Amino acid sequence: MAEKSPASDVEAGLLAHLNSAGEVPDSRSFASSLGVSHLELESVIKSLSAFRIVDRTDVIKETWVLTDEAKGYAAKGSPEAQLVAAIPPEGASKDALKAKLGDAFDVGMKAAARNKWIGFEKGNKDLVLRKVENVTDELQDQLKRLANGEVVPDKVIDDLKRRKLITKEKSIWYSLKKGPEFVVKRKILATDVTTEHLRSGDWKYLEFKDYNYGAQGRPIAKGYVHPLMEVREAIENIFTMMGFAEMPTNIYVESSFWNFDALFQPQQHPARDSHDTFFLKAPAATKLLPEDYLEKVKQIHQSGGYGSKGYGYDWKRDEAEKNLLRTHTTAVSARMLYKLAQEKPFAPKRYYSIDRVFRNEAVDRTHLAEFHQIEGLICDYGLTLGDLIGVLEDFFSSLGMSKLRFKPAYNPYTEPSMEIFSYHDGLKKWVEVGNSGMFRPEMLLPMGLPEGVNVIAWGLSLERPTMILYGIDNIRDLFGPKVDFNLIKNSPICRLGL
Repeated sequence: MAEKSPASDVEAGLLAHLNSAGEVPDSRSFASSLGVSHLELESVIKSLSAFRIVDRTDVIKETWVLTDEAKGYAAKGSPEAQLVAAIPPEGASKDALKAKLGDAFDVGMKAAARNKWIGFEKGNKDLVLRKVENVTDELQDQLKRLANGEVVPDKVIDDLKRRKLITKEKSIWYSLKKGPEFVVKRKILATDVTTEHLRSGDWKYLEFKDYNYGAQGRPIAKGYVHPLMEVREAIENIFTMMGFAEMPTNIYVESSFWNFDALFQPQQHPARDSHDTFFLKAPAATKLLPEDYLEKVKQIHQSGGYGSKGYGYDWKRDEAEKNLLRTHTTAVSARMLYKLAQEKPFAPKRYYSIDRVFRNEAVDRTHLAEFHQIEGLICDYGLTLGDLIGVLEDFFSSLGMSKLRFKPAYNPYTEPSMEIFSYHDGLKKWVEVGNSGMFRPEMLLPMGLPEGVNVIAWGLSLERPTMILYGIDNIRDLFGPKVDFNLIKNSPICRLGL
């Protein structure tokens, strides 16, 4: 016969006590009388309660308990009292006291000075002197009283909390009575027929536990799609339906030439400052630039061309060769347009990209230093600002963002330019979701694109429309180290355009 398990011993002791006494007022005291932990008794109580063999009443109490630091003070005295006791009549140096008291020294010095228990020798701030013969260690007394379960004033509790010497602990125990199905010895119901049962013939006499057809199955282990990825996939589908082809965006480290100069952005522009851009130390520069095109870009910056006066400054190649973490995916657009200009004959194109960009910005509820940028452009003959507005309305309405406003703006590489705003129901205000414009001739013609070819383009972050669509009002709750995984797990599938 198999030996009884500790759990069955605990169960037998509990049922026997209830049979004779009728109740257990405090499960903690009863666990001590059995010589077992309360946790062991608790598992037995829950099992018996589930079968209505016992009735349990939960008793919940919150109490203040001492931290490990406070337990040391209760035993040895408060830091300030330890400090005063360690000072001989002639005084002691700070180093000697710190060596003796350890971590309690700094706290003890501040508290003892506040209580005016100590002073310093005139002209020698390193020598600590006692100003009192004896001290009353109120902190030690308060901690001992609290540890013994005595009631202390709220003011004392507030002071101990401020010093982080106590913490609130929730205690749960049970009072028990006989249940409607009470028995002195519980019959163990079988859940399976084993080979041993079949050999011995015991299966004929077994009582089986009823199947619970309403029980929930084990949750399926599965992954969850991040809201950003949900919206990204939906946006990619929108671009595909609108006839756009994806641009390669695998170059995170970009040269200043493609990130700024090719976009007709002057080398003195504030965006090129280290306060706004992450520059690389190694490799700090690139030499792999198209020479013919580079000379045309230099010319358009210095003295203009194609009807432009340029910026009229001394353009420096060293500045253009500096490597950085790309600040926008427009650098990718510049590369693709230059490649398109080399293809003869010219063919209209629609391109899009969605990928990471990096900016040296202060992080707040609507800004991150690393985020995703969505960019779309159309390159064709005769495009106008009206075409751009129409494409933007189609694009954003497909995202479910029909409340749009456009505001005139300035960009070095687009003219005219517009900021795009959408109304955020959560924030109850208009939020900027993107920028747009028509690329300037000073950018397009040096590439070799034909006269009359225009490019309309727009860019926006992936995070902001996701915030609007999911009702999130802090970007740090969506992307970064503070993301709550329950947000990802419990977020519904985002239905765009509904």
